[in-house]
Amino acid sequence: MTEIDDIPDMPALRAEIDALDAELIALLARRRALIDRAARIKKAAELPARIGWRVEQVVANARRHAAEQGLDPELIEAIWRQLVEAAIAQEDRHLKGDEE
Repeated sequence: MTEIDDIPDMPALRAEIDALDAELIALLARRRALIDRAARIKKAAELPARIGWRVEQVVANARRHAAEQGLDPELIEAIWRQLVEAAIAQEDRHLKGDEE
């Protein structure tokens, strides 16, 4: 990984951002695959897509990690709540037999 202060110009900086975005997308794709697995486990166990305490645990973890990295916990919470809601909708589709 390139040290941030070693990036010489805007084209190089943009290339670093684009590469990082690709890594983030790959991580989100892995998260989606994990959610698919969670849905299969929940279906077998007859659990609902939304488990309230787990939603709050995931959001609290994201806030804590954000603060540890010097990020705005409020912003990260808002992003994570959207991410979690999308995951719940994804699980719900699986539980109802409407997998994409």
